[in-house]
Amino acid sequence: MSPIGDAGDIARLLAARIEALARELFPAGRREGGELKLGSLAGEAGRSLSICLRGAKAGVWSDFAGGLGGDALDLVAQALYRGDKRQALAWARRWLGLSDGAAAEPARPAPAPRAANDKNEERRTAFAWRVFEAAEPRIAKTPVDLYLRRRGIDLSELGRQPRALRFHPALACAEVGREMPAMVAAVTGPDGRFAAVHRTWLAQTPEGWGKADLAAPKKVLGSMGGGCIRLWRGASGVPLAQAADGESVVISEGLETGLSIAIACPERRILAAVSIGNMARLVLPEAVREVTIAADNDAPGSQASTALQCAIDRFAREGRAVKVARSPIGSDFNDAMTGQV
Repeated sequence: MSPIGDAGDIARLLAARIEALARELFPAGRREGGELKLGSLAGEAGRSLSICLRGAKAGVWSDFAGGLGGDALDLVAQALYRGDKRQALAWARRWLGLSDGAAAEPARPAPAPRAANDKNEERRTAFAWRVFEAAEPRIAKTPVDLYLRRRGIDLSELGRQPRALRFHPALACAEVGREMPAMVAAVTGPDGRFAAVHRTWLAQTPEGWGKADLAAPKKVLGSMGGGCIRLWRGASGVPLAQAADGESVVISEGLETGLSIAIACPERRILAAVSIGNMARLVLPEAVREVTIAADNDAPGSQASTALQCAIDRFAREGRAVKVARSPIGSDFNDAMTGQV
């Protein structure tokens, strides 16, 4: 095999020319700092897909809406050949000038009409709001309260419950085809408006209330890109948009981790990004000058670890001081609260 024949070598060569590659694949993309933003792998304008253009992560990309990501060769495969790496390799070698062979005709996915996308998003957001609005605002003594207490989270220690959390006694679950009790949380967009609802279906077990035994007990309905669950305002007590100049925030991935930190450090402002992929998209006011990321203990080199680094790089490029805090035991700070390993 030649020194530049395998997929890893080709991916590195593509990454070295990622700006030219990204512009060729996605002419409608918009540059934001060291990233190129676009709507999807279909190539339309938007912000759901992010491609790192500079530094050690050059070529690394994430499609937050589609849940995909990878290196520069993966980008070619997904953008042109519906994930077929063999065809992507042939195209990449030709593009790099390493081969004169013919490459298969690209089969780029067609974007949905913009008007249709807008209407669908409006419908999802409206439906998500109806789900949240139908839930009970008070969670004391409900299955949500019992579930959180079992996770070591006693919200009575805070003096009040976060307004983003509610209890839904009978929320439809498509996975099992019936209604189940659920914890729901409001996801607020960058503009401060309701954007999506985060749902955690619950079930009673001999040990007490816990997450339902589902393939996906947690799901988001609506458009959460760039938004977060605003769990706790901290000592200031003011909304995020009114944060004082120089304020700091703590950002967790999951809401249980965020609530655990709020119990331990009620003076801090706590935001839950919902997913590690969405953390890099989180839009913060300029007044927030310091970010502490309460990171899960993911394996080095994992996709989650790469996404975490993208978030760190993003906040640092914005001129914010970035700190990373990790639980000394278990996988996250909720494990530290409950003593689980």
